Amino acid sequence: MRFILFPLAFALAFGGEKKLGAPLTLKTPMTVDALVASQESLAGKTVQVKGKVVEVCEMMGCWTNLVSETGAMMRVKVNDGEIVFPKGHVGKMAVAEGTLKKLTLSKEQVIARAKHEAEEQGRKFDPAAVKGGAIIYQIQGTGALLLD
Repeated sequence: MRFILFPLAFALAFGGEKKLGAPLTLKTPMTVDALVASQESLAGKTVQVKGKVVEVCEMMGCWTNLVSETGAMMRVKVNDGEIVFPKGHVGKMAVAEGTLKKLTLSKEQVIARAKHEAEEQGRKFDPAAVKGGAIIYQIQGTGALLLD
């Protein structure tokens, strides 16, 4: 039993990586900036991105937002319960992999999505602030690697 616990305690005490979901299949992650710049041509393809975790779903851990040093952002969304992104990883780096999805939302869908997210995150939301529909790109995540 000590042999099993020691490596885990060592990893927790001295940092390391934590794998979530399916193993990553691509060799090298791209930056959030590179992904955002090429998102139209990469829609529908498997992508791997590395960025700083700035936000995690407060309710289920079912999404996380990764940003670059320049402030570009990409959301990684997973099916509830398949992967749970830990809230304590905000401020640290992560690599995520999955299919880049292009979502075309009506004004009503944008309002519903923003309202739901505001409720999850405990923020106020004004539906009048939404002026129309939107096109959103996000990764339908299959696996992630949390870095310290």
